[in-house]
Amino acid sequence: MKRQPLDLKQLYISKEFEDEFLYDGALGSFCDENGTSFMLWAPLADRVWLRLYEDGDHGSLLSEEEMERGSHGVWTFFTKENLCGKYYDFELESDGARQISGDPYTKACGINGHRSMVIDLDTTNPLGWEEDIAPKKEAVDVIYELNVKDFMWEEASGAQEEVRGTYKSLCQNDTTLRGEGKIKTGVSHIKELGVNTVQLMPVFDFASVDEAGAKDQFNWGYDPMNYNVPEGSYSSDPYHGEVRIKELKEVIMNLHKQGIRVIMDVVYNHTYSIDSPLQRTAPWYFYRLDEDGNASNGSACGNDIASEMPMCQKYIVDSVLYWAKEYHFDGFRFDLMGLTDRDCMNAIRSALDDTFGEGEKVIYGEPWKAGNTYLAKDIPLVTKESIGTLKKGIGYFSDDIRDGIKGSVFEFKEAGFANGRTGLEKKLLEGTCSFGTKPSRIVSYVSCHDNHTLFDKLRETTPDLELRLKQYKLAAALYMFMPGKIFFLSGEEFCRSKDGEENSYNLPLTINSVKWENLEDYGDMYAFYKGMISLRKKIANLYGDEGAGVCRGWHKRGVFGFSVDEKSDCPWKRVNVIYNGRNKHFTYRLPKGEWEIIANGESGACYHSHTVAEKKVEVEAVSFVMIGER
Repeated sequence: MKRQPLDLKQLYISKEFEDEFLYDGALGSFCDENGTSFMLWAPLADRVWLRLYEDGDHGSLLSEEEMERGSHGVWTFFTKENLCGKYYDFELESDGARQISGDPYTKACGINGHRSMVIDLDTTNPLGWEEDIAPKKEAVDVIYELNVKDFMWEEASGAQEEVRGTYKSLCQNDTTLRGEGKIKTGVSHIKELGVNTVQLMPVFDFASVDEAGAKDQFNWGYDPMNYNVPEGSYSSDPYHGEVRIKELKEVIMNLHKQGIRVIMDVVYNHTYSIDSPLQRTAPWYFYRLDEDGNASNGSACGNDIASEMPMCQKYIVDSVLYWAKEYHFDGFRFDLMGLTDRDCMNAIRSALDDTFGEGEKVIYGEPWKAGNTYLAKDIPLVTKESIGTLKKGIGYFSDDIRDGIKGSVFEFKEAGFANGRTGLEKKLLEGTCSFGTKPSRIVSYVSCHDNHTLFDKLRETTPDLELRLKQYKLAAALYMFMPGKIFFLSGEEFCRSKDGEENSYNLPLTINSVKWENLEDYGDMYAFYKGMISLRKKIANLYGDEGAGVCRGWHKRGVFGFSVDEKSDCPWKRVNVIYNGRNKHFTYRLPKGEWEIIANGESGACYHSHTVAEKKVEVEAVSFVMIGER
């Protein structure tokens, strides 16, 4: 008789099951000159067969081998033959029913991910891979979010036609606008901007794009299919599983050579379909159930991964470590981190610290979920309320800072401080000076792939372009001088727009692609961002977990400011920032000392261009001023 989902979940959380079936060893397929081994955790299966193929698509079956049941629910098969390059899947029999499944732990696959692939990973390493090391961490992370497909898709990007929208486009370091040689694009643009970290939107194998289909298909990719395999639609050849692996490694190695660290956007909160290898090999173990026995849906994507289950936690930790070790990723951004339980996130942090050194690998994520979720065990989730109970080095996106600056992402016409709304001064000041959590945990931002771009959000509240651009600079200055990591969407630095679309996850590239021509129209904004980034690095110690000094703040209606004593390695003893959201100028009376203008909304980061002779500075309407004491 087929077991019901809730009965299975009760079985899985029983002490008897855990005593018999929990396993802490290696899983997946492994090959070398001594042979090939396969290990699959399928605790409730009665029989399992390994099926081998010559190709990863529709090729005929080469052979079928019955696997041996071992301890802890692990099925094994070993052959002295090196099967590198062969494809495989499993046939499992349970309660008299049979079904086919890919390998949940596979590290390579055929086109569209249905067949797993045996791979000798040493054969996928680019020339010089063994010498690849991450650039040294800087005092502040300046993180630039980009999508492999949309970043260099346009002809104006200057990328070679055959590599646009692929991994290879991120290995070209000399691209310019329309190939004219005047304005840098792509990787050279990122480097010139001063960015020191790139966050790649999902590059694991996702199911929402047909890898055999047209090249202009688009999806953000938050639809996991094979967690430990790179996405094939970004590769030059999705039919041969080794190609995508080597090309992604080439991207990371190239960015490292350019002085840029690389963060991977991971989605361990749900899978594209509940009919996944995880479900087929251990039904309902890896997914949450509501009280009626239906799939929990706190992700709003149809299912929730049960990170609180021991073998699920092992799977996630193993996966993160694999990407960090094999691909040299420098950190991880967790999608809907609020669906992951605290113990799992702490285990990830500990595993990375133990392997690479404390804090070497960056972790941050979204401390929220899309809806209610149902846990098999009573363990806190990673929400804003529980951040303080997490291990050191787990950061989170601050939606309070984001919405306080530009207005709610859900209420399109609602403004924030930068676009004219008063009453938010205290909230933003607290975000700057009241460190309820350590500054290193905070990710300050106003735009990402989700919701409106900054330009489109401000257009909702401010039709006048001239005023909107002043608000744009004020918004940038607000979050770039907030505590923690600095994060922004690719193209924000030259007023990226998606034609007003606030949820472009599957819309055409005509909407989603980065429009590099904007660099001509908004070159002034690019220069402003470049200056702000440079300045943020100069005052990197403005916020420290131990405190660089007392942050003193003040606020009035439509205006607020703060002062921080800097550390000795900063050019200024004290830094003051004044933000003016009013539609008229504001006069700021200088404290005692010798002060100079560091930056403002007109000239951007001018550093110590001149000493302020008067005892006051004028802060223009919808602008800011930063001053420093020598």
